[in-house]
Amino acid sequence: MEEIYFAGGCLWGVQEFMKHLPGVVLTEAGRANGTTDTTQSEYDGYAECVRTQFDPQQVTISELMSFFFEIIDPYSVNKQGEDVGEKYRTGVYSSNALHLEQARAFITAREDSDKIAVEVLPLTNYVKSDDEHQDRLTRFPNDYCHIPFELLSKYKNK
Repeated sequence: MEEIYFAGGCLWGVQEFMKHLPGVVLTEAGRANGTTDTTQSEYDGYAECVRTQFDPQQVTISELMSFFFEIIDPYSVNKQGEDVGEKYRTGVYSSNALHLEQARAFITAREDSDKIAVEVLPLTNYVKSDDEHQDRLTRFPNDYCHIPFELLSKYKNK
């Protein structure tokens, strides 16, 4: 198994979407690339993200990027839906240089790549969110989410 981290605004919806994708075997809500080692403090530069473990025999980085682009506005800076602020920025993070290269290639292949605001960076650190934030929309399906419900349910039962 391999892993990559996706930041796409509020992590509740991103996790709910990603965990149903083909080839994804585990998701975990957290924060990436901040300056502290705990989630008990302010966000300190972190992006809300979802650690996504996947089977590379079943799904590629390009396919994961394509799925990810279904649920984000890739042109928006520090904003997805009603969620505004640096912690809601879009990004793709990994400790695997090949993953980052493939994510950048996906973005570059788009005609409008120069307008895309999704950062693609090495993972410098990651902090798992508390239990209250894990699988939040599974437990409370009527909570706020910036991702339209039809996209959240698109891959369920597949």
